[in-house]
Amino acid sequence: MHIKLTKGNPIWGIMRKIVVLRLGHRIERDQRMTTHVALTARALGAEGMLLASRDKSIEQSISDVTKRWGGAFYVRSGVKWRSEIKKWKESGGKVCHLTMYGVGLEEIDALRDTENLMVIVGAEKVPAEVFALADWNIAITNQPHSEVAALAIFMDRLQKGEELRKEFRGGELQIIAMRAGKKVKRIKNLKSF
Repeated sequence: MHIKLTKGNPIWGIMRKIVVLRLGHRIERDQRMTTHVALTARALGAEGMLLASRDKSIEQSISDVTKRWGGAFYVRSGVKWRSEIKKWKESGGKVCHLTMYGVGLEEIDALRDTENLMVIVGAEKVPAEVFALADWNIAITNQPHSEVAALAIFMDRLQKGEELRKEFRGGELQIIAMRAGKKVKRIKNLKSF
């Protein structure tokens, strides 16, 4: 199954679709980090995450989060990354690879008019072919750092903070912002909390 490119979330006047492609996920080692990549992508405006390794537990975990907290976000694991990148580009989408070996984040202005953007986030060593297939290889910094931090900074800079106003409809729970304390509003009855 391939994702048909459509216009997605409205961000300052244009409709944008952002999908994260996670490469190099090692089930025994990267479970928590890949889950955090998905949570960050979801919270900061991506429509979904493609996972090159097969890991149904991450698909289920993020599906449960989306059900409970709202919004529309998917994880599809076991994809053929090379094929997904090529199909994405053939459909008119652009690809940005986040890597500490890339050009500086100031290059992000060139991406802002892109309607359909695939953001590649690696775990272990990323194949050299990814650098060639990407339209942009962007570095948050040229020093070692977390891929979760890189994705968060990238998504925020790309969308200029607009993603922070996104509404997550259809969930069972909603956090009520407070200066002190914690308050969670139940929107739907839950079987377990």
